[in-house]
Amino acid sequence: MLRLVKVENGIIQGLPAADPRITSFKGIPFAAPPVGANRWRAPQPAANWEGVLKAYEFAPVPMQVRQELDDNNIYTREWAVEPNIAMNEDCLYLNVWTPANSADEKLPVFVWYFGGGLQVGHTAEMEFDGERIARRGVVVVTVSYRLNVFGFLSHPDITAEAPQAPANFGHLDQQFATRWVKRNIAAFGGDPDNITIGGQSAGGGSVLSQLTSPNNEGLFQRAIIQSGIMAPLYPGNYMPKFLRTLAEAEQDGVQLFEALGVSSLAEARQLDAQYVLDKYLESNAFWGAVVDHAFMVGNPFELFLENKRQMVPVLFGHTSSEFYSAPQVTTMEGLKQLAVEMFGEEAETFLALCDAQSGDLNEAVRKASISAIEYAIRIAGQANMDTGANIPLYYYNFDAEIPGWDNPGTFHSVDLWFFFETLAKCWRPFVGKHYDLARQMCHYWANFIRTGDPNGQDSTGEDLPKWEPYTPASLCVMQFAEQAFATKEQPSEIVKFLVEQYFRTRLSSSPL
Repeated sequence: MLRLVKVENGIIQGLPAADPRITSFKGIPFAAPPVGANRWRAPQPAANWEGVLKAYEFAPVPMQVRQELDDNNIYTREWAVEPNIAMNEDCLYLNVWTPANSADEKLPVFVWYFGGGLQVGHTAEMEFDGERIARRGVVVVTVSYRLNVFGFLSHPDITAEAPQAPANFGHLDQQFATRWVKRNIAAFGGDPDNITIGGQSAGGGSVLSQLTSPNNEGLFQRAIIQSGIMAPLYPGNYMPKFLRTLAEAEQDGVQLFEALGVSSLAEARQLDAQYVLDKYLESNAFWGAVVDHAFMVGNPFELFLENKRQMVPVLFGHTSSEFYSAPQVTTMEGLKQLAVEMFGEEAETFLALCDAQSGDLNEAVRKASISAIEYAIRIAGQANMDTGANIPLYYYNFDAEIPGWDNPGTFHSVDLWFFFETLAKCWRPFVGKHYDLARQMCHYWANFIRTGDPNGQDSTGEDLPKWEPYTPASLCVMQFAEQAFATKEQPSEIVKFLVEQYFRTRLSSSPL
C-alpha cells in the first residue's frame, strides 16, 4: 500500500482507510494560504515543507455561515452533524484516497468539487468519503475551494491589479487543484492523462464552468454534472443569480467595501476574515460566478450548446423532484398573457398542452411545471446532435424511495449517499434494496471515470443494465429507482414543446 508519497512540495504520509487496502491522505496543501495579500487573488503555489507531512485529518473548512443543528431543516439534519467544525480562511487543501500499491499503476482519477450554492459546503462532509469508489480501482480526490465573498468578490481595484484573473477565485482554486492533481497524482498511483472532474449542485455547475473555460485544454478527459445544469424557463421563478457581468459584480464590490469601512483593496485585505464574512452576511448580497472574459468567457450553458467546451464525454442527471419550474401566475388570464409573451403565435399550443381550456388554473400550472434540469439536458442533447458534435452524453434520473420520518422524497442532494456508496453513515433507515442500488450506481460512476462508458459488470458478475448515450433519437435515460433500469420513453409533450421553443427563440437569449 502507498502510505508514503513524494509530491512536488515534499513527502506526505497517509493512513489506512476503514478498508486497509485503501490509503487516505487528508489536508494536502495544493496552494498557498489565500490570506493577507493573497485574499481575492488567483491561487498561488504552495510552499515546500521539511520532513514528512502527516496527512491524517481534514483541513479547516472554508469561511461560511455556521450551520446550526435544526430538525426542521432537512439539510442540517442530513449533513451538518458537526456545527463547530474548524473553519479558516486558509482552506486550500485536497484529500486523496488511493487503492494503489505502487506509483506506477496508472489508475483512473476522479476529482470532486462539492456543492453548496458557492456559499457553503466542504470536503469533510461525511457523504464525500472516497473509499468506496477507490475500492473499484479509482484514485479519488476531493477539493476545497473559496466560497461566497472570499471566493467570488469582484471590485474595480481587484480588476486593476490582476486583469488576467479579476474574479471567480473559487473556480480558479478548483482549476489550480486539478492542475496540481495532473502534476502529482502519479505519485499516488494515478494516471494524469485519465482524469474525470465531477460535482453536484453548485459543484456540478462548477464542472460546467470548467468544461467551458478556454484555459483547460487537456486538463481532464471526462466530466460528471449532478443536478448542476439548468436552463431558466418561466419569468419569476426563483433561481440564484450565479452569473453576472464583471461590471455588475464590481459595483456590488464597491458597496461591500463601503459597508466594511475601507477605501482600498489593501485595507480590505487587512480586515479580520470573520468580520468580512459577518458584513457580507448582513448585506444579503449573493456572490457567485462572473463573466470576466478570462476564466469565464460567457454563459457556460450557452457555450456548452455551441460546443465552445472541452469535447469530452459527460454523465449528467438529477433527482426526480428537484428544481421544478412553473408559471408564476394567479389567474387564468395571467397564464394566457404569459403564454403570449413567451411563445407568441405558439401560445395556443402551449395553453392546449396545459389544458387551460378546462378553466382549472391549478391543474394548468401543474401540467406546465417541469424539471429545469431535465429541460436543460434535453436541450443539450438536441444541440449535441444538431451541431454534429455527437460526444457521448449519459443521462440519469434518480427516483428511489427514501426512508425516514420526514418522508422527504428524492430531495436535492440525496443521491450523494448513493453513488459515493456511503449510506451506512446516514441516519436514515436504509435497507437492502438501497444498498443494492448504491452498489450499482457506484459501479456505473467508476466505470465512466475509468473509460468514459458507464457500462460493465456488477459485483455479482452479471452485466449492469445497459446504459446507452442519450440522443434525441435514442432517448435513453437510466432510472435509479428500486434498481437501475433504462427507459426510452418520449419526454412529455410539454417538455418537447418547450425545448422546441428554446431553439426557436434562442437568438434573443442573454447577451452574457
